Amino acid sequence: MTQQITLIKDKILSDNYFTLHNITYDLTRKDGEVIRHKREVYDRGNGATILLYNAVTTR
Repeated sequence: MTQQITLIKDKILSDNYFTLHNITYDLTRKDGEVIRHKREVYDRGNGATILLYNAVTTR
């Protein structure tokens, strides 16, 4: 069984230049334990990310 995330609540705290969300979600772990998390998340629009990977060292 893999970990599963269930969205409980998504409340917009601010919708000015960027959007600030207050997100509540449940994380179900592999052993079946459910953990509730609360996070504040800024939505800053489109973006890009690079994950550097060294094939020789597998890091």
